[in-house]
Formats: sequence, C-alpha cells, structure tokens
Amino acid sequence: MIKAAITDKELTEKLDTIEKDGMTVFVMADGQFRGALYNGTRMVNQMRQNHHLGILETLVLGQAELCAALLIQTMKGREHLTFRYDTNGPAAGFAVEADSTGYVRGHLFQNPIPVEKPLENWNLAPFFGDGTLTISRLGEGMKQAQTGTVEIMHRNIAKDLAWYFAQSEQVHTAFNTSIQFDKQGRVIGAGALFLQAVPGAGGKSKTSAQTADSGSEDKDSIATELIGRVENAFRACPSLGTWFSENGKREDIIHGLFREFSPVSVLDRDIIFDCPCSEAHFVDAVRHLPKAELEDILKNDSDPLEITCHNCGSVYHIHKDQLR
Repeated sequence: MIKAAITDKELTEKLDTIEKDGMTVFVMADGQFRGALYNGTRMVNQMRQNHHLGILETLVLGQAELCAALLIQTMKGREHLTFRYDTNGPAAGFAVEADSTGYVRGHLFQNPIPVEKPLENWNLAPFFGDGTLTISRLGEGMKQAQTGTVEIMHRNIAKDLAWYFAQSEQVHTAFNTSIQFDKQGRVIGAGALFLQAVPGAGGKSKTSAQTADSGSEDKDSIATELIGRVENAFRACPSLGTWFSENGKREDIIHGLFREFSPVSVLDRDIIFDCPCSEAHFVDAVRHLPKAELEDILKNDSDPLEITCHNCGSVYHIHKDQLR
C-alpha cells in the first residue's frame, strides 16, 4: 500500500494529544462474556486520506471498518474475513476486509454518495435501502470460504451486524461504533466496542454461584437476567468518538462501564488500515491477462498505466516496459 500523508497540521497536532490507536481485549463475568474496545481514530483518518473521502463517505466506511476491526476478535487462528453490505439505497453499500494479522481495508460501492439535501443528523438509515449483510471467512488451509447472509433489518451497520450473529450463530452479540468530527469536518475521535456471550462458558456469575443447586429453569432465568444486566451496561456506553477525542482511555471505559462484572483485560493489540497490494502485484496481474487483452493494452493504452487499488486507494503507475 502507498500510505497517503496526512498533511492537515491542525489534525496531526490534535492526534498527538490523544491516546494512541489500539484494541484492548477483555473477558468478564467469570469468562461468560468476551469483549474488545478499539480506539481507531488514526485508522479512520488514514482510510479517509487514502480514499479521499467526504464527511458522509467517511462516516459510512469508517463505521464499516471499525466493525471489521472488532470482527478480528471472532477469528479462530489464521483467518481472513470479508464483510459486505449490499443495499438498494443511495449509499449502495461497501465491502471491507479484516485479517487476523491485524489489518483492515475496504471500499464503498458508491463514492461520492449522492445527497439530495444537507444532512440534518448522523442517521445513515436514509442512505441504506433493503438489502443483505454477508460475512465470508477463509481460514488457514480452507479451499473455500464459509459464507453467511442475512437480510438487513435496521439499516444500521452495528445493529445489523449484531442481528447477523443472532441469526447465523445464535449468540448474543453487540457492536457500538462512533466517529466524532470537529466543526471543520475533521475526524478527531473514532472508537468501537464489541461484546459477546461465550457459548458454553463454564464460569459462574456471583448470582449463579449462590444458586448452584437450582434446576435448569432457574439457571436459564439467571442467565437471562445476567444478559439483561450486561446489555444495560453496554447501552450506557458514552459516545466513543467523543470519549477518545477528549483523550479518554480504553481501560477507563472497560473498568468503569462493566465494573460490576469484574472485567479483566487480557490483550492489547494494534489494528491498522493497511493493504497487501504492491506495484509488483499489479504488474503480475496485468501480465497474466489474456494475451489479446494484454496486447491491446500495450498497443493502445497510455504509458504509464494508472492502476488504483479499490481496497485502499493506492495509485500505481506501471510502465509498459515492465509488462513485456
């Protein structure tokens, strides 16, 4: 990838004052829930710079890539994942990818997104129509990706992703994404939170420990009650974009929001906007086009060729001599 420089001095100075990007993975309620909190402010800014996005486009693709970053925590071993949102609305949708090594990338299907009137709020529902959400996973050694698809229900990226997990994996999952802009439209904070009940977790909450001899119906009731309390705590989360823009810390959110469930941070890791594309990759791709198509390019196209990676916006200039 060719990393586009962020040249806005006021923005870079602001970014220097806040917590560095990073993801904290945690467990709580004696291992019955797992979660991840991500400060992706610089990731969203790099994504925006590479793709030359406006405010609306940044909001859509930024939320998608924040969710993709969270999905890395659902991976098992070496894995690559694609998250698609296909709609018949003005935004059309997006395709983003996440890799277990710690990078995300992706693109909008419509850029710029057509807007008929000035935005009145940050509700993206009017730009998403009916459609589908699809997740494809390709693990190490797999010859074909495992794919699941659900209909879009909420026209809200985070809520529809939670809906996907409820339908495809029958597991309680929640996502929260937030991007904060300043008055000039700069991204000064971006964050995301993931929380999921762990199927078959053997731990006991403080409540369940007191009723270990209760019947299955009582245990189900206790589990439902615990999930309800966790959901209430999750809904109390402040705006993460605002939080990080004001130099809030990840640990303070985790241990403040979920303190009654005794959260334990188990891992910090970097998740960045990146792409494995390169000039050599595209040279090889063009060389392997059908012979007639390659000959037509060499004869009729301009020199050098200009090739843009749709996943990261990098522009490569390839001279014809490199193709012969």
